[in-house]
Amino acid sequence: MLWSIIKIVVFIALVAAAAYGAGHLLELEGGVRIQMAGLEFNLTPLMSVIVLILLVLAIWILLKLASLLIAVLKFINGDDTALSRYFQRNREEKGYRALSEGVMALASGEGDVAMAQAAKAEKYLRKPALTNLITAQAAEMKGDRRKAEEVYKRLLTNEKTRFVGVRGIMRQKLQDGDTETALKLAETAFALKPKHVEVQDTLLQLQARKADWKGARETLKAKLKHGSLPRDVHKRRDAVLALSEAKGVLDEGNTIEAREAAIEANRLSPDLVPAAAMAARSYIEQGSKRYATRVLKKAWDAQPHPDLAAAFAEIEPDETPEARIKRFVKLTKSMPDHRETKLLNAELHIAAEDFPAARRALGDLAESAPDARALTIMAAIERGEGAPDAVVKGWLARALSAPRGPQWVCDKCHYVHAQWAPACENCHSFDTLSWTTPPESPVSTATGVEMLPLIVGTIEDQSKDAAPEPDETEIVDAELVDDAETDPSDASEAEVEKK
Repeated sequence: MLWSIIKIVVFIALVAAAAYGAGHLLELEGGVRIQMAGLEFNLTPLMSVIVLILLVLAIWILLKLASLLIAVLKFINGDDTALSRYFQRNREEKGYRALSEGVMALASGEGDVAMAQAAKAEKYLRKPALTNLITAQAAEMKGDRRKAEEVYKRLLTNEKTRFVGVRGIMRQKLQDGDTETALKLAETAFALKPKHVEVQDTLLQLQARKADWKGARETLKAKLKHGSLPRDVHKRRDAVLALSEAKGVLDEGNTIEAREAAIEANRLSPDLVPAAAMAARSYIEQGSKRYATRVLKKAWDAQPHPDLAAAFAEIEPDETPEARIKRFVKLTKSMPDHRETKLLNAELHIAAEDFPAARRALGDLAESAPDARALTIMAAIERGEGAPDAVVKGWLARALSAPRGPQWVCDKCHYVHAQWAPACENCHSFDTLSWTTPPESPVSTATGVEMLPLIVGTIEDQSKDAAPEPDETEIVDAELVDDAETDPSDASEAEVEKK
């Protein structure tokens, strides 16, 4: 619509300019005098311009006639294709002009114009490999999925354009959510062009969604072979796939194969936390506690994580709290100032009922980096040291409204996962989960959690005058405090469920 209005405005402007020029020439005095062979011609300014235009037109016609005459002479001399080439050249000029206009219309978002120019180009050029592609993309731009799929299917019949057709239909199936068909088309496209990076990534993502870990590892190997993936990234992602394959084997009940796959995943990427934890448990089942300790220590040195501490505790499940504190020094001594190390040491001392040591181990985390876990541990410490219930409840109230702390977060869409997974559950991106603190949302809740410290204080004040029966909130808080004395991590989970 806008393009049509622009063309009308330009046409009116040209007509107005021509009329203004003609009127101006009529008002001019003088003219042009031509003398030739005893003849004399006197032309007004307007007639001079008209004669000049006619002269240019006559020269152009003469050149065309001369070109046609040359083609006729070549044909008479035995060149059978001279005349056809002459007329074909004109058709190609018109066809390529329409093709270029179609590409420009496609780039500017004018689907109707692009389709019209593509049809015109096909009329002159007879090259469907070029025109069908423009038609399909223009149809998608207009939202005509049926027309686009029809054109893509026509591209499948030509060996040169088959990949374009397969890729186009594959993208349509992905948009429709038909991952089964999209996976088959991605495999076909990968067989046609194994070096195509987009097809490689699409196939890998679909195979991961379908839990085809062996096929995904083959695709990943092809990416490394064709140079579209750095070797270190390939090693990391191959470890992720090996770990996922181990979990799949474990679900099927084949523990020996799962054990070997977990150890292989840990060998490929020692700093991958889930692989290290699974490999350590495999060594524990074999009775190789020394290897389990080595695996967990190496992973902890790369990135301290609660899952590694849990696996490390399973090495000696029946030890006393005091013995556990001594044994955990092997794990925590490499990074004593790390946040996870401080939290872990505080929990170990709480289990041993050494609350002053737990406070020293926690340091200032409850004030400098308060999250639900740190504040819950602080509540357990206060309760263990005999602090009033109001103080303990205040810490627990703060824990309910505090951030959860580091979690498995997708680097691409920032979706938070309860457990590690090879692909994001939200955007399905492969190997994008990182153990980090998710971005905080500024949106306030309607639950009134931020008022809990004031409510707890009010309840405490009322208890001085009268002793009413405890309400449901106080009962739940008391249960959380009791849980914190036994296992702070369980208390943190109970708080989250309450929230």
